[in-house]
Amino acid sequence: MSLDLNSLSDGELAALSIAGRDTAFAEIMRRHREPIYRIIAGNIGNADEALDLVQETFVSAHRALGRYAADRPMRRWLATIALNKCRDWRRRRAVRRLFAFALPLDDASTQVAEDRVLPDDEVADREEMARVSRAIADLPAALREPLVLHTLQDLTQAETAAILSISEKAVETRIRRARAKLAERLGRD
Repeated sequence: MSLDLNSLSDGELAALSIAGRDTAFAEIMRRHREPIYRIIAGNIGNADEALDLVQETFVSAHRALGRYAADRPMRRWLATIALNKCRDWRRRRAVRRLFAFALPLDDASTQVAEDRVLPDDEVADREEMARVSRAIADLPAALREPLVLHTLQDLTQAETAAILSISEKAVETRIRRARAKLAERLGRD
């Protein structure tokens, strides 16, 4: 008799996955892959890197399933892991840039060129979206993370506050500040 994984809760799927049912974790990934991708892409502003970080997020989640509390929403738990992966990515990127500038000019130019976004002359909307994504990605983490979770992922202020371990009022304030910074930055460009 085959078990219908679609009908199971995330907590039940986690328990089955811990017990060795790979299909249970595949169902967790199917349910949450897209929102986790949007959280990561919104935070780092790089679609290709976001795919890698989604994979890293789910690998880490699989390893840490024993620490998942089934009474907590899986999406919130995965979002916390995803944000940590984004923070790690930013730290690694900063270190790579530091070393790229320390290289001789011939080597540095090829290294730094990888971080540049190639312009898309064909579609103005795509350019504008890339410009906004970069502006969001350049915000400080304290402003970027609540903006992405609440505004782009449609999480409530309470859910956003729980993921970030801050108050709902702090979420509201940070989102307002993030929007003001974005308006200033995008208006200036």
